[in-house]
Amino acid sequence: MINIAGVVSIVLFYVIILAVGVWAGRKKEAGNDSEEEVMLAGRNIGLFVGIFTMTATWVGGGYINGTAEAVYTSGLVWCQAPFGYSLSLVFGGIFFANKMRQQGYITMLDPLQDTFGERMGGLLFLPALCGE
Repeated sequence: MINIAGVVSIVLFYVIILAVGVWAGRKKEAGNDSEEEVMLAGRNIGLFVGIFTMTATWVGGGYINGTAEAVYTSGLVWCQAPFGYSLSLVFGGIFFANKMRQQGYITMLDPLQDTFGERMGGLLFLPALCGE
């Protein structure tokens, strides 16, 4: 049986999201936003917002369900993904973030494309595409 209240609340939720998007789009003056402005917020995100943005990027339904399954079946000791992801973010920030910012790179593939060429950059994009 269909839960009418649940369906109505979900539809209402998405209508509100659509309305906020339309409102924000009309409020924003039409301009020539650069790729950097749109993708990186002008490289002007604070630490707090940056941490939550990266967390939201990596933590999705599959991550949460997979972590819960690993903890349930094997125990907390064998659930290594959260620790590995956290360490990779810390090390990436320490060793690569400043260099990538100084060079003006936008994506992780940009330095590889500069080093190995556009064709190899396209090939290196394929595993990332398939992984998502």
